[in-house]
Amino acid sequence: MSGERLILASKSAARRAMLEDAGVPFTVQAADVDEDTVKVTHDPTDAAGLAVELARVKALAVSRHDADAWVLGADQTLAFEGGLVSKAASLDQALTRLTAMRGKAHQLHSGAALARNGQVVWSGVDTATMRMRNFSDAFLDAYLKAEGGNLLSCVGSYRLEGMGSQLFEAVEGDYFTVLGLPLWPVLAELRRAGVLRS
Repeated sequence: MSGERLILASKSAARRAMLEDAGVPFTVQAADVDEDTVKVTHDPTDAAGLAVELARVKALAVSRHDADAWVLGADQTLAFEGGLVSKAASLDQALTRLTAMRGKAHQLHSGAALARNGQVVWSGVDTATMRMRNFSDAFLDAYLKAEGGNLLSCVGSYRLEGMGSQLFEAVEGDYFTVLGLPLWPVLAELRRAGVLRS
């Protein structure tokens, strides 16, 4: 579409699918960053800011090795009852977390950053509020059996594009934000950058 190259600095299948479906030309190069180090130095009550900071760190990590390309970094954080929720390490931990979030609301923050020549030129975040229904223990058991280990790669132990949609009674916010990318602002920046036609 243009002479500008875009690299997605994320191994997320959902982000890759969003960009592909939107007709964005890109290649993938996962950023090799220590997310735990970033989290330790960040205010744990600022989940939205952390999503942006992780996106910036990922974009910069790849941009430093390919200065001529535009690099899109992205990350997502989950805030629940004033704390930050990380990916579950086991299905038992996923069960505990989903049980705690049952019948309550939490926020998903999707951050993105665009870098070029080792500099972040844009970053942003969008938030969706997720309202879980008061699902039964029997449904939760069936859900965990059906989804299995796939849930360990999702920050909330659910995929809204799959059976995880049945966990919710309402979502306030953009669907793409829930999937892990504030797509509309990203597309606007890619047009500004010349990656996409305006």
